Amino acid sequence: MSLLGAACAFLAAAIWGGLYVASRYVLDFIPPLTLVAVRFAIGLVVLGSVLLATRGKLVARRDLPEMALVGLVGFGISIFAQFAGTRLSGAANGALITSATPALVVVFARLLLGEALVPHRLLGLALAMVGVLVVSDPAAARLSSDALLGNALLVLAAVTWALYSVLAKRAARRYPGLTVTTYAALSGVLFTAPLAPVEWALVGPPAAHLPPLAVLGVLYIGVVSTAGAFYLWNKGMALLDASAAAVFFFAQPVVGTFLGWLLLHEQLGPTFFLGGGLILAGVGVVSLAAPCQAARAPGAPRPH
Repeated sequence: MSLLGAACAFLAAAIWGGLYVASRYVLDFIPPLTLVAVRFAIGLVVLGSVLLATRGKLVARRDLPEMALVGLVGFGISIFAQFAGTRLSGAANGALITSATPALVVVFARLLLGEALVPHRLLGLALAMVGVLVVSDPAAARLSSDALLGNALLVLAAVTWALYSVLAKRAARRYPGLTVTTYAALSGVLFTAPLAPVEWALVGPPAAHLPPLAVLGVLYIGVVSTAGAFYLWNKGMALLDASAAAVFFFAQPVVGTFLGWLLLHEQLGPTFFLGGGLILAGVGVVSLAAPCQAARAPGAPRPH
């Protein structure tokens, strides 16, 4: 297993764990779809600046539809569904439902990339999923009818994120991770920004004045959690088999729960440590077992 790929995937998931804390605060001032558009606009400025400054590879015209699909699925549909679903159903439901994402990555990787269903990865995946269920405490999840729409959105977020991860890996066979991430962010902005005024008409516009902490939260979401974490995730997906990289996604709820305790004074019980241990065990099974076979075909260009 590529140590660099594993580090990239883990860091991305850890950063997204902090996104839980930041978005929970910022969503009090900015509605979900608008926050998605702002998030990707900031990320696009950062990524685009780096791409131009380094004279990175641009996407050929024939591949633009594929990049648009990557951006629509991952940067448009999935992130909005995650924000809106969490807002409607709560963090417990969000952690519980989206814990299915890595399993869905394995399915899409099998269907679209032809990756083998390796037994030790399936074992590691199962251990980590049990760990997430322990950390997120299913008993705390809201199952009322009021949360049905939110739960449906969270399922949509899990499915589309898994599909995005595999589509981005496939695109990374031909283009560097920075290029894939930049064009996906551009697509995300183009798909979400025109819908923001509709959201304002339905639920109200963003707050006229943001407190300094909310501004910092927006910058974290746009610069660190979007430009940085998406690049790291795509890099990790390019260097690892999709089914191996997906296991590192489970670091997100552990980091998110820990930061919720540290910054939001949320309760941290023994289930956190038990679940966290199971997640680490699952990651260890995947990481320390026999080296994974490269998913890309012989002769395919190495990701950058």
